[in-house]
Amino acid sequence: MLNVMLVDDEALARARLRRMLEAEADYQVVAEACNGEQAIEQAAQHAPDIILMDIRMPGVDGLQAAQQLGQIENPPAIIFCTAYDEYAISAFDVQAVGYVLKPVRRPALLDALCRAQRLSRVRLNVLHSETPERPETRAHLSVSTTAGLELLPLDNISHFRADHKYVMAYCAGREHVVDESLKVLEQDFEPRFLRIHRNCLVSVVYIEAILRTKTGQSQVRLRGIDKPLTVSRRHLSQVKAVVHSL
Repeated sequence: MLNVMLVDDEALARARLRRMLEAEADYQVVAEACNGEQAIEQAAQHAPDIILMDIRMPGVDGLQAAQQLGQIENPPAIIFCTAYDEYAISAFDVQAVGYVLKPVRRPALLDALCRAQRLSRVRLNVLHSETPERPETRAHLSVSTTAGLELLPLDNISHFRADHKYVMAYCAGREHVVDESLKVLEQDFEPRFLRIHRNCLVSVVYIEAILRTKTGQSQVRLRGIDKPLTVSRRHLSQVKAVVHSL
Protein backbone atom coordinates (compact mmCIF):
# COMPACT_ATOMS: atom_id res chain seq x y z
CA MET A 1 0.00 0.00 0.00
CA LEU A 2 1.28 3.46 -0.90
CA ASN A 3 1.04 6.45 1.43
CA VAL A 4 -0.50 9.58 -0.08
CA MET A 5 -0.53 13.18 1.15
CA LEU A 6 -3.14 15.72 0.00
CA VAL A 7 -2.14 19.37 -0.42
CA ASP A 8 -4.78 21.96 -1.32
CA ASP A 9 -5.90 25.21 0.25
CA GLU A 10 -9.54 24.17 -0.30
CA ALA A 11 -10.80 21.70 2.29
CA LEU A 12 -13.56 20.49 -0.06
CA ALA A 13 -11.00 19.62 -2.74
CA ARG A 14 -8.98 17.58 -0.22
CA ALA A 15 -12.13 15.84 0.97
CA ARG A 16 -13.08 14.89 -2.59
CA LEU A 17 -9.66 13.38 -3.25
CA ARG A 18 -9.79 11.53 0.07
CA ARG A 19 -13.14 9.95 -0.83
CA MET A 20 -11.75 8.76 -4.18
CA LEU A 21 -8.69 7.21 -2.53
CA GLU A 22 -10.70 5.54 0.24
CA ALA A 23 -12.36 3.46 -2.48
CA GLU A 24 -8.95 2.16 -3.62
CA ALA A 25 -7.19 -0.59 -1.69
CA ASP A 26 -3.70 0.36 -2.89
CA TYR A 27 -3.58 3.85 -1.38
CA GLN A 28 -4.03 5.41 2.06
CA VAL A 29 -4.04 9.09 2.98
CA VAL A 30 -1.49 9.71 5.74
CA ALA A 31 -1.48 13.52 5.90
CA GLU A 32 -3.06 16.73 4.59
CA ALA A 33 -1.76 20.28 4.14
CA CYS A 34 -3.30 23.55 2.99
CA ASN A 35 -0.18 25.16 1.46
CA GLY A 36 3.31 24.42 0.26
CA GLU A 37 5.01 25.25 3.55
CA GLN A 38 2.82 22.79 5.46
CA ALA A 39 3.39 20.22 2.71
CA ILE A 40 7.15 20.34 3.25
CA GLU A 41 6.70 19.98 7.02
CA GLN A 42 4.18 17.13 6.73
CA ALA A 43 6.34 15.32 4.16
CA ALA A 44 9.25 15.33 6.61
CA GLN A 45 7.03 13.79 9.29
CA HIS A 46 5.06 11.23 7.27
CA ALA A 47 7.36 10.40 4.28
CA PRO A 48 4.53 9.95 1.76
CA ASP A 49 5.16 7.95 -1.39
CA ILE A 50 2.92 10.24 -3.46
CA ILE A 51 1.71 13.82 -3.01
CA LEU A 52 -1.43 15.10 -4.73
CA MET A 53 -0.88 18.86 -4.74
CA ASP A 54 -2.59 21.99 -5.99
CA ILE A 55 -0.42 24.66 -7.63
CA ARG A 56 -2.07 27.98 -6.76
CA MET A 57 -1.96 28.29 -2.98
CA PRO A 58 -1.20 31.14 -0.59
CA GLY A 59 2.39 31.52 0.56
CA VAL A 60 4.61 28.76 -0.80
CA ASP A 61 2.79 27.48 -3.89
CA GLY A 62 2.81 23.95 -5.30
CA LEU A 63 5.65 24.50 -7.77
CA GLN A 64 7.93 25.98 -5.10
CA ALA A 65 7.09 23.16 -2.70
CA ALA A 66 7.75 20.52 -5.38
CA GLN A 67 11.13 22.05 -6.12
CA GLN A 68 12.14 21.82 -2.46
CA LEU A 69 10.70 18.33 -2.01
CA GLY A 70 12.66 17.14 -5.03
CA GLN A 71 15.90 17.91 -3.20
CA ILE A 72 15.28 15.66 -0.20
CA GLU A 73 16.49 12.09 0.11
CA ASN A 74 13.92 9.63 -1.30
CA PRO A 75 11.65 12.36 -2.72
CA PRO A 76 7.93 11.60 -3.10
CA ALA A 77 6.27 11.41 -6.50
CA ILE A 78 4.38 14.65 -7.18
CA ILE A 79 1.04 14.73 -9.01
CA PHE A 80 -0.39 18.20 -9.52
CA CYS A 81 -4.17 18.58 -9.29
CA THR A 82 -5.05 22.04 -10.55
CA ALA A 83 -7.73 23.99 -12.41
CA TYR A 84 -5.15 25.74 -14.59
CA ASP A 85 -3.56 24.06 -17.60
CA GLU A 86 -1.02 26.83 -18.24
CA TYR A 87 1.29 25.41 -15.57
CA ALA A 88 1.88 22.10 -17.39
CA ILE A 89 5.39 22.89 -18.64
CA SER A 90 6.44 24.33 -15.27
CA ALA A 91 5.09 21.21 -13.57
CA PHE A 92 7.28 18.91 -15.61
CA ASP A 93 10.24 21.22 -15.07
CA VAL A 94 10.08 20.29 -11.36
CA GLN A 95 9.85 16.59 -12.31
CA ALA A 96 6.17 16.05 -11.54
CA VAL A 97 5.05 12.58 -12.63
CA GLY A 98 1.45 13.62 -13.28
CA TYR A 99 -0.77 16.60 -14.02
CA VAL A 100 -4.53 16.28 -13.49
CA LEU A 101 -6.99 19.05 -14.21
CA LYS A 102 -9.81 19.92 -11.81
CA PRO A 103 -12.50 18.87 -11.37
CA VAL A 104 -10.50 15.71 -10.83
CA ARG A 105 -12.11 12.63 -12.36
CA ARG A 106 -11.44 9.16 -10.98
CA PRO A 107 -10.04 7.66 -14.25
CA ALA A 108 -7.55 10.52 -14.69
CA LEU A 109 -6.51 10.32 -11.04
CA LEU A 110 -6.00 6.56 -11.12
CA ASP A 111 -4.01 6.83 -14.34
CA ALA A 112 -1.68 9.40 -12.76
CA LEU A 113 -1.33 7.27 -9.62
CA CYS A 114 -0.45 4.26 -11.75
CA ARG A 115 2.37 6.22 -13.40
CA ALA A 116 3.65 7.33 -10.02
CA GLN A 117 3.56 3.78 -8.70
CA ARG A 118 5.64 2.55 -11.66
CA LEU A 119 8.43 5.02 -10.91
CA SER A 120 10.33 3.44 -8.05
CA ARG A 121 11.89 5.67 -5.43
CA VAL A 122 15.31 4.69 -6.71
CA ARG A 123 14.37 5.78 -10.23
CA LEU A 124 12.90 9.04 -8.91
CA ASN A 125 16.20 9.75 -7.17
CA VAL A 126 17.98 9.35 -10.49
CA LEU A 127 15.54 11.68 -12.22
CA HIS A 128 16.00 14.32 -9.51
CA SER A 129 19.77 14.01 -9.22
CA GLU A 130 22.02 16.79 -10.47
CA THR A 131 25.76 16.24 -10.83
CA PRO A 132 28.43 18.19 -12.73
CA GLU A 133 28.91 15.17 -15.00
CA ARG A 134 25.19 14.78 -15.71
CA PRO A 135 23.06 17.96 -15.64
CA GLU A 136 19.34 17.77 -15.02
CA THR A 137 17.54 16.40 -18.07
CA ARG A 138 14.97 18.32 -20.02
CA ALA A 139 11.39 17.92 -18.87
CA HIS A 140 9.87 18.45 -22.32
CA LEU A 141 10.74 18.09 -25.98
CA SER A 142 10.38 20.73 -28.70
CA VAL A 143 8.88 19.57 -32.01
CA SER A 144 7.87 21.45 -35.14
CA THR A 145 4.26 21.16 -36.31
CA THR A 146 2.12 22.86 -38.94
CA ALA A 147 0.93 25.17 -36.16
CA GLY A 148 4.47 26.11 -35.12
CA LEU A 149 6.65 25.00 -32.20
CA GLU A 150 5.03 22.59 -29.74
CA LEU A 151 6.36 21.45 -26.36
CA LEU A 152 5.68 17.82 -25.51
CA PRO A 153 5.97 16.85 -21.83
CA LEU A 154 8.16 13.76 -21.57
CA ASP A 155 5.55 12.23 -19.28
CA ASN A 156 3.16 12.08 -22.27
CA ILE A 157 5.59 10.46 -24.72
CA SER A 158 5.24 6.67 -24.86
CA HIS A 159 8.14 5.96 -27.21
CA PHE A 160 10.51 7.15 -29.93
CA ARG A 161 10.98 5.25 -33.17
CA ALA A 162 13.41 5.74 -36.03
CA ASP A 163 11.82 5.33 -39.44
CA HIS A 164 14.20 5.72 -42.40
CA LYS A 165 15.46 9.33 -42.24
CA TYR A 166 13.21 10.47 -39.40
CA VAL A 167 12.74 9.89 -35.67
CA MET A 168 9.14 9.97 -34.50
CA ALA A 169 7.84 10.75 -31.02
CA TYR A 170 4.53 9.10 -30.11
CA CYS A 171 2.48 11.26 -27.78
CA ALA A 172 -1.21 10.94 -26.85
CA GLY A 173 -2.11 9.12 -30.05
CA ARG A 174 -0.18 11.49 -32.31
CA GLU A 175 3.14 11.23 -34.13
CA HIS A 176 5.68 14.05 -34.21
CA VAL A 177 8.91 14.36 -36.19
CA VAL A 178 11.91 14.93 -33.88
CA ASP A 179 15.06 16.71 -35.05
CA GLU A 180 17.32 14.57 -32.86
CA SER A 181 18.80 11.10 -33.22
CA LEU A 182 17.81 8.16 -31.03
CA LYS A 183 21.34 8.13 -29.65
CA VAL A 184 21.06 11.73 -28.43
CA LEU A 185 17.57 11.12 -27.02
CA GLU A 186 18.81 8.03 -25.20
CA GLN A 187 21.73 9.93 -23.67
CA ASP A 188 19.58 12.89 -22.63
CA PHE A 189 16.60 10.97 -21.23
CA GLU A 190 18.15 7.88 -19.65
CA PRO A 191 16.88 6.16 -17.45
CA ARG A 192 13.40 7.52 -18.18
CA PHE A 193 13.58 5.99 -21.67
CA LEU A 194 14.93 2.52 -22.41
CA ARG A 195 16.29 1.19 -25.70
CA ILE A 196 14.54 -2.02 -26.74
CA HIS A 197 15.76 -2.13 -30.34
CA ARG A 198 18.26 -0.29 -32.50
CA ASN A 199 15.35 1.77 -33.84
CA CYS A 200 13.21 2.23 -30.72
CA LEU A 201 13.23 3.81 -27.24
CA VAL A 202 10.30 3.34 -24.86
CA SER A 203 9.20 5.21 -21.76
CA VAL A 204 9.75 2.98 -18.73
CA VAL A 205 6.55 4.13 -17.03
CA TYR A 206 4.47 3.10 -20.06
CA ILE A 207 5.67 -0.53 -20.04
CA GLU A 208 2.88 -2.92 -19.02
CA ALA A 209 4.34 -6.33 -19.90
CA ILE A 210 6.95 -8.32 -21.78
CA LEU A 211 5.35 -10.70 -24.28
CA ARG A 212 6.60 -13.66 -26.30
CA THR A 213 5.16 -14.50 -29.71
CA LYS A 214 4.57 -18.00 -31.07
CA THR A 215 7.77 -17.67 -33.09
CA GLY A 216 9.80 -16.83 -29.98
CA GLN A 217 10.09 -13.09 -30.63
CA SER A 218 10.04 -10.86 -27.52
CA GLN A 219 7.85 -7.75 -27.41
CA VAL A 220 6.79 -5.09 -24.92
CA ARG A 221 3.24 -3.91 -24.49
CA LEU A 222 2.91 -0.19 -23.78
CA ARG A 223 -0.04 1.46 -22.09
CA GLY A 224 -2.29 3.08 -24.69
CA ILE A 225 -0.46 1.53 -27.66
CA ASP A 226 -2.41 -1.16 -29.56
CA LYS A 227 0.50 -2.92 -31.26
CA PRO A 228 3.30 -4.41 -29.12
CA LEU A 229 6.85 -3.31 -29.98
CA THR A 230 9.66 -5.70 -30.86
CA VAL A 231 12.52 -6.23 -28.41
CA SER A 232 15.82 -7.29 -29.96
CA ARG A 233 17.80 -10.17 -28.46
CA ARG A 234 20.66 -7.77 -27.80
CA HIS A 235 18.53 -5.60 -25.49
CA LEU A 236 16.22 -8.24 -23.98
CA SER A 237 18.21 -8.90 -20.79
CA GLN A 238 18.40 -5.18 -19.98
CA VAL A 239 14.69 -4.72 -20.65
CA LYS A 240 13.84 -7.62 -18.34
CA ALA A 241 16.07 -6.24 -15.60
CA VAL A 242 14.43 -2.82 -15.74
CA VAL A 243 10.88 -4.20 -15.83
CA HIS A 244 11.58 -6.50 -12.86
CA SER A 245 12.86 -3.51 -10.87
CA LEU A 246 9.62 -1.53 -11.29
